[in-house]
Amino acid sequence: MSLLKVEDLSVNYGVIQAVKGVNFEVNEGEIVSLIGANGAGKTTILKTISGILKPAGGKIYYEDREIQSEKSEKIVLGGISQVPEGRHIFPGLTVMENLQMGAFLRKDKAALKNDYDAVFSRFPVLSERKNQDAATLSGGEQQMLAMGRALMAKPKLILLDEPSMGLAPIFINEIFDIIKEIKKQGTTVLLIEQNASKALSIADRGYVLATGNILMTGTGEELLANEDVQKAYLGG
Repeated sequence: MSLLKVEDLSVNYGVIQAVKGVNFEVNEGEIVSLIGANGAGKTTILKTISGILKPAGGKIYYEDREIQSEKSEKIVLGGISQVPEGRHIFPGLTVMENLQMGAFLRKDKAALKNDYDAVFSRFPVLSERKNQDAATLSGGEQQMLAMGRALMAKPKLILLDEPSMGLAPIFINEIFDIIKEIKKQGTTVLLIEQNASKALSIADRGYVLATGNILMTGTGEELLANEDVQKAYLGG
């Protein structure tokens, strides 16, 4: 069943058309990856889904409801969380306070303790550092915190923007294992990632974007095996 459907989406930055009539969908329980070079429009698409940017045209359906003109808070309450590019954890707040910010809009306060425990069991390093200023964490730890914070909103769909950017190889493998684990626990994932081979290796399906348009779509395996994709994105 389609959880998210993007139809003919166009987004402008001033006079520049960053996204030009893009169509794609994400089914419940999938990991779907958008790959493409810098400037292809990937981050713009995620920001538009989460209500940070407003589209110039087209529609975004989430659970069959149009959301392209909704405010970000309503979109989060509806079950979509974003882990932004560059992590954007809150410096000056502790690890625990960052996680509390993720749960800020939740009404089911009684369930929070179990969810903090679940985040700490998934990311044990955060438990060890929960009273530490989040700014003192390493890049990989900050990425885990950003993911934990997004999960505290109890999303049905999590939007991940470049989760491996700037991380050491040991953390990159860990982050991708965590993404697979998030899917296993029942959260649907829309993933944007420069590391196309890693992204496609865990994706059920993928879309290849170039200058605001979708060029190609297929299963993760099909796109990994595609010669054009290998040449353009996988160093083949």
